[in-house]
Amino acid sequence: RVSAGELPGTLVVRRDVTEQRRHCEANQSLSSTVVGREELPALVAHSERMKRVLEMVEAVAVLDSTVLVTGENGTGKEHIVELIHRRSIRRSGALVRVNCAALPETLIESELFGHRKGAFTGAVADRKGKFELADGGTLFLDEIANIPPSHQGKLLRVVETGEFERLGASRSRRASVRILSA
Repeated sequence: RVSAGELPGTLVVRRDVTEQRRHCEANQSLSSTVVGREELPALVAHSERMKRVLEMVEAVAVLDSTVLVTGENGTGKEHIVELIHRRSIRRSGALVRVNCAALPETLIESELFGHRKGAFTGAVADRKGKFELADGGTLFLDEIANIPPSHQGKLLRVVETGEFERLGASRSRRASVRILSA
């Protein structure tokens, strides 16, 4: 039985916050090297080479020119393309991705430029191509080396003039698209 004013025991809570402070400091340090953290999954750059790449991204992002991103598989080329798009004047437009290696040669033209109803067996309706879908934004052509020579002329025309024709159509269309490729 405890009488008024007496304490039956003492409870002491002790905690070492050293580890927590170390984590907070590491987090702040990493946050200062993260690029575009409010817009993209974090890109953290520790090496000087990667910091130079990110400086190049910032330099080309403000230009409305075609860009070729190179690098080995798994090095983050698609992240770089997304960062360029998000930093560009076309950021409010769509970023349309095309894996050129996954397109059968017989469908490349239809996928890129679209087609008219009846242009080929199975074309049951008019369909926009990737250039039209990316109008006002950015078109990312991944694995562009897989575009066969027979289609490169049409691709060059749209890069140079912004004009293309849907498969089976007789009139040209225009699209204002920034092309990024890898």
